[in-house]
Amino acid sequence: MPALPTNQESAMHIDHQHIWETYTSAWKADNIDDKRALLGASLADACTYQDPLASTSGWSELMAYMANFHQQVPGGHFATRRFRYHNGQSVAQWDMLDAQGQIIGDGVSVGRYNEAGRLVTVTGFFDT
Repeated sequence: MPALPTNQESAMHIDHQHIWETYTSAWKADNIDDKRALLGASLADACTYQDPLASTSGWSELMAYMANFHQQVPGGHFATRRFRYHNGQSVAQWDMLDAQGQIIGDGVSVGRYNEAGRLVTVTGFFDT
């Protein structure tokens, strides 16, 4: 017999993969207003982001890091290869793509979500 959903899951069905894809779309957006709208739809106000190169707190620091990424990799963005979610956290395997869609790297990110389905932490793992 399948497990019954928890009260939290039955109270509100959240598509965590959609939230994740909305967040990753912010890395591709090329203007600040689009980035802010995508982050607003996917991140908690007090979010944190970490990877081997940076640690940010809040949207402003993350958007500055994203802008720096785009200076180094114009048109760079991410494509999720595999997404798994359970109990308020996710693991996503992804490819980093250049502006022409060629794979230039890969990695894994772990996300933690709040009760509203917004990401509160994202931790990326990749070779530097």
